[in-house]
Amino acid sequence: MKKILLPLFLSLLCLSALAQTGGRFTLRGVVADSAGAILPEATVMLLLPKDSSLVNFGRASKDGTFEFRNLKRVSYLLKISYVGFIPYQEDVNPKDGEVTDLGKLKMKVLQKELYEVVIKTARAPLSIRGDTVEFDARAFKVPPGSSVEDLLRKLPGVQVDADGNIRAQGEEIKRVTVDGKRFFGDDPKMATKNLPAEAINKVQVFNGKTEQAKATGIDDGKREKTLNLELKDSHKKGGFGKAVAGVGNESRVEGKVSYNRFNDKQQFALLGFGNNTNQSGVARNDYQDFKGSQSFNWDDGDFGFSSGRYYGGDDIALSPNWGNNPAEGFTKNWAGGLNYNYDTKKTKLSTSYFYTQTNSRVGVQSTTQNFLSNDSYITRDNNFTQGFAGNHRPALRFEKEIDSLNSIVLISNSRINLGDTRYEAVQSSVRGENVPVNSATVNNFSDYNSFAMANLLMYRHKSGKKKGRNFAVSLSYNLNNADEDRRLNSVNVFNQDSARNSVINQLNQTQSDRGNFKGSLSFVEPFAKKFTWETFYNYSLRKDKVDRDVFDTEGTVEKVNTFLTRYYSNDFTYNRLGTSVRYSHNGLNLSVGVAGLQFDLKGKFATDQAAGNFTRINRTFFSLVPNVGLNYDLKNNRYLYAEYGLSVREPSITDLQPIVDNSNPLYITEGNPDLLPSSTHNFYGGYQMFNPASFTSFYGNVYYNYNENQIVYNRSIDTETLVTTTKPMNVSGSDSYGGYFGAGLPVIKTKLTVGGNVGLNFSNSIAYVNEVKNETDTKGYNLGARLDFTPSDAFTLYTNANWNINDTKYSINTNQDQTIINSNYNADLNVKMPKEIFFNARLNFRTYKNNQFGFNQKQPILNLSVYKLILKNKKGEIRLTAYDVFKKNLGISQFTNQNFYTERRVSTLSRYFMLTFTYNMRGMSASVKRNGGFF
Repeated sequence: MKKILLPLFLSLLCLSALAQTGGRFTLRGVVADSAGAILPEATVMLLLPKDSSLVNFGRASKDGTFEFRNLKRVSYLLKISYVGFIPYQEDVNPKDGEVTDLGKLKMKVLQKELYEVVIKTARAPLSIRGDTVEFDARAFKVPPGSSVEDLLRKLPGVQVDADGNIRAQGEEIKRVTVDGKRFFGDDPKMATKNLPAEAINKVQVFNGKTEQAKATGIDDGKREKTLNLELKDSHKKGGFGKAVAGVGNESRVEGKVSYNRFNDKQQFALLGFGNNTNQSGVARNDYQDFKGSQSFNWDDGDFGFSSGRYYGGDDIALSPNWGNNPAEGFTKNWAGGLNYNYDTKKTKLSTSYFYTQTNSRVGVQSTTQNFLSNDSYITRDNNFTQGFAGNHRPALRFEKEIDSLNSIVLISNSRINLGDTRYEAVQSSVRGENVPVNSATVNNFSDYNSFAMANLLMYRHKSGKKKGRNFAVSLSYNLNNADEDRRLNSVNVFNQDSARNSVINQLNQTQSDRGNFKGSLSFVEPFAKKFTWETFYNYSLRKDKVDRDVFDTEGTVEKVNTFLTRYYSNDFTYNRLGTSVRYSHNGLNLSVGVAGLQFDLKGKFATDQAAGNFTRINRTFFSLVPNVGLNYDLKNNRYLYAEYGLSVREPSITDLQPIVDNSNPLYITEGNPDLLPSSTHNFYGGYQMFNPASFTSFYGNVYYNYNENQIVYNRSIDTETLVTTTKPMNVSGSDSYGGYFGAGLPVIKTKLTVGGNVGLNFSNSIAYVNEVKNETDTKGYNLGARLDFTPSDAFTLYTNANWNINDTKYSINTNQDQTIINSNYNADLNVKMPKEIFFNARLNFRTYKNNQFGFNQKQPILNLSVYKLILKNKKGEIRLTAYDVFKKNLGISQFTNQNFYTERRVSTLSRYFMLTFTYNMRGMSASVKRNGGFF
């Protein structure tokens, strides 16, 4: 694959160089007002007159001059935009000679009465105002039926990877809005993958304030890269959407429907799909949402700096089976959702409901090489998982501006999960020349359901007497309840010690309940022109209760297993009181603060809820937490940032309990009541810049983390039976550091863009194996390159390549040191052919290599599709797609950790064919009430 891509890259670069020579000319000019005064840094664009497609663009210099070099000797349309002036437009015909000088181009002041006429008749393909770049979607052609994601790929300075993640101007897009409103919460992909490109009027990229800054009224200098999709007026007056139906070989089917209706005040969207082609439509952060980490959309509603902030502790609730990657195994998926927004100047309501359902079958073969101080052994695991998972996700966000000084925000998110899982496995361990040591045959079944809800109410008051003074309070209540019934069946054989042989037939019934009340206060006082003082207080009271009943089953008789049956409850109280001083002036934002935090953990446990002799845990921890932050806006789209803080986390109640759990005879766990809280010193800093004239971007960051009293799991391995017993313990001294650097630039604007990145990650982790300290030193190197070639609407090519090198060394058993090299090459080719026929090819070529264990795997995944537009106004599409043409889709992974190396292979859906029909619903007429209502 390298032999193919390298010549391709070089050929395209040579073509671009050749394109810049021979018969070319330079265009110059000066931008001024009607009186002849210079207008600095105006946006200047060159377009082709026939279709207004963008050829080149840039910004005039501070003295008003601009210059375009190496232009083809054809006619152009020159457009110039400047805030407060009527856009300038002129036809340009190159003169004889190498330079065409247009002289001083005078722009007229824009009067209010001409505003609407000018906006409609003199639109520019793009405009640049400060840190905001606005694209006119009409100037960037995509095939009919394309999604917003396809449109974004055409925009200068915007990249979309194979998974739909978006970067603009070198930064990750944190939020995508539609007409400034949320679309299915804050998942950027929901809008870009499901809205049609033809519905978009403009695309705006800008730096928005963080949710924390909006809530407290404190500008912390931090910014979130945001992308807003402005709809066309025609798509605000009726409904639009898409319906897709497809059939394939081996009974493959898929279907999808979306419908949208928007106006100035309201948005309504409906989405539904179903398939048996492993397209789950469930983002990886859905599980995080279930746990509540995204519940408030900003750091759990706590005010103050991030150091020492409490994020929820260890999770006791049961989770759906998110263990397998959505592309692995064989899955059947159904999903559907509704999104409704109501938005006025003082009232904002955002609601959504989404349901996903997955039936999965996953077969895994894994081999693990385990290293001891003077020995090693191999563990093999062949397992099969079949499961069902259903997930309901209602969400609500309500914002109300009571008056100019007072406002409230109410947020409520819920997750309702239910499902079942059947797990079968054959496991074995061998040493030396395949000498068997132990084995297990497992057949487990679980049935679970859970309910989680997170609610937040926040009130903010701004002082009417002193600008900048404000007070904010937040109250929240979270709950997370779950029930699970598990049947455990296994036969365990120990070749060296038959007395350990066992047959397990158990019923495990677990009920877990969690309630968490939180409150937070913030008072901000400006005490000088450039200084602001903030005092904050955070409080949390969490109550956990877990009741686990274990029964040994013999025939129809169930007998309580008193050794494994447990009931425990604990109260966790968290208090943090802190203060910080912030200096803000001329783009520099510097803050210094300190907080005192205290954990109080009280727990009790016994074999039964009615037991009279509970074992109790009563621990109190206190720590001082510093924080220093720097954000510096260097102007001209250049930013510098850095932060140092200390994060502290208490031990989990399960790790503190001195209980031995031997429900798996091959892997025994034990608690440690002497654990201390873990703390990590965190530092990171970076620089980023974006040149809107050349659309060149650069970004780089570095980080360093140092751990004290880190909680790790001491592994004791019986050298005869290879039974592993783990016990948590505190260790200090492990650290990690590294950096990430990237750049992007257009070689030929709107035609050829290249980019690259370098990542460095170094870590030293500490663990104990059989009481022997093992230090694992890992050096990670990541290299990436990207090339986008878009010479015309009829041909586009997007390519990227990544190389990952991980060099791992062990302080014990150094002969097992190893280097893993993984690479990934991607190419996406689109060609427009005659008679509205289009061709698409997507190649994903992966290689996996580990010489230490003779592992060398190559995996080319090629998808091909051809489609034709049909019906009136090109509303229909017929597409034939071949997935995994080479039939090489096999889930492969390899990784190292502490004292072992694992290879993992997963059988998954491979080559199949699909024929689909798509109908695009455009401009569906419907009466819109004068009050803005629908239908």
